[in-house]
Amino acid sequence: MSTLKQVIKTAGPIAAGIVGACLLTGKIVSAAGQEAQPVKNSYQPVDDKETFASIHSRMVAAKPAIMQRQMDLLTERYDLSDRPAAGVVMDRTKPIQEGVRVKLPQGVTWTELSRQTPDQILQKGIFPQGFLPLPHANHPEGGMVFPKTEIDELKKQEDRDLTRFDLDFDIPDRFLAEFPAAIYLSTRPDLGDVSQGKLVTIDNYYEMFSGILNPKQIEGLRLLLTPFPQQQFNQTNDRRSDKASRGVACLDCHQNGGTNGAFHLVGDIRPQEFRHRIETPALRGVNIQRLFGSQRALKTVEDFTEFEQRAAYFDGDHVIAAKKGVNVLDRGSQVHFMAEFEEILDFPPAPKLGWDGKLDPTKATPAELHGQEVFFGKGQCATCHSGSYFTDNTMHDLHAERFYKQHMVNGMMMARDGAIKTFPLRGIKDTPPYLHDGRLLTLDDTVEYFNLVLGTKLTEQEKKDLVVFMRAL
Repeated sequence: MSTLKQVIKTAGPIAAGIVGACLLTGKIVSAAGQEAQPVKNSYQPVDDKETFASIHSRMVAAKPAIMQRQMDLLTERYDLSDRPAAGVVMDRTKPIQEGVRVKLPQGVTWTELSRQTPDQILQKGIFPQGFLPLPHANHPEGGMVFPKTEIDELKKQEDRDLTRFDLDFDIPDRFLAEFPAAIYLSTRPDLGDVSQGKLVTIDNYYEMFSGILNPKQIEGLRLLLTPFPQQQFNQTNDRRSDKASRGVACLDCHQNGGTNGAFHLVGDIRPQEFRHRIETPALRGVNIQRLFGSQRALKTVEDFTEFEQRAAYFDGDHVIAAKKGVNVLDRGSQVHFMAEFEEILDFPPAPKLGWDGKLDPTKATPAELHGQEVFFGKGQCATCHSGSYFTDNTMHDLHAERFYKQHMVNGMMMARDGAIKTFPLRGIKDTPPYLHDGRLLTLDDTVEYFNLVLGTKLTEQEKKDLVVFMRAL
């Protein structure tokens, strides 16, 4: 019996009412009114079960509690106060935040913690919460979330709104990269920052770059700035924007080829609670990188661009992508043109570094030189971050799960991170927060994390000087 009429005829109006409710909710309910156990499923439902007005009303009502839960988690894990480093800025004028922001368990010091074995830390339950994987602002829901700076500027320039009615961005702006980011081109280093202090958009890119880029690069930039449908921003009822949306552009996350901290969930893991939050990395220096995607190990930036457009934009579900209007780019022209622009985005100048990535002793401070010694020695940083760009272009699994028991936090399973690509450290001070999910808010946090996970047992002075060295990269 495949229709509601057949059910009514054979089972009566009460059962028919139950089945009718199933059609709206998507739940499987027996004639006795008992809800059946759900089947494990890699796919999202394609057909709409609820009107947009109903979805909107329900999610708007739930938003305050969801955001409060996330902000409570951040406050529990981190010191979110405004403590800028004196005299140290990012690309132009925005100060970087300093100090270890990850909170320790009561009665524990960093020195004492570093003396414990991974098993002791696990058994005592004293692994710092801020070192655990960071959940999405609403992990069961997921999707792209943009910071207010990006949202406001795109509204102003393009009248395009990336606001989600169900979620807000969670990490405070002081811990994000400067907005808009500076743009340095490997083809024209003589120009310095070519951004003119503006966010590059579809409205201004041509006047800014005509005469600087070649025709293929200009066309690639246009495509990187063109919004295409995406999981949360599209024209269907199952979207998370108030109005039907033109979609999202590549450089909405990688603003000016840098990063604005926008986050979403990786598309290649199921079930939902095991998916990892992914924070937007900068595109600077992709020409010297040989792996793309923090965990997927895609071999070229063209692979990454095509994969993102075809599937990752839609939570890795090509069926949903077809429904929501996936824009399939041509590999031989469009993808190639986009990559040609991406591959001339350069790292920022590092006036204290020589051609080999080492400090010039005549320009560096004693603290920087000591930090470099720690980096290439006791700190073991160069084991992975090698060469003049500080990457070995491979992947490493730190096995941080040695330190904690698997458990659920805000809808996310605190499980293993797995193998993560070695990101280059050139210009690292300009692109907080750190690690693939943004769980480390400062360079000081990053040093403490690796000191514990690698067991290097650095002294306080060694840790401070290591931070100073990384600021010079």
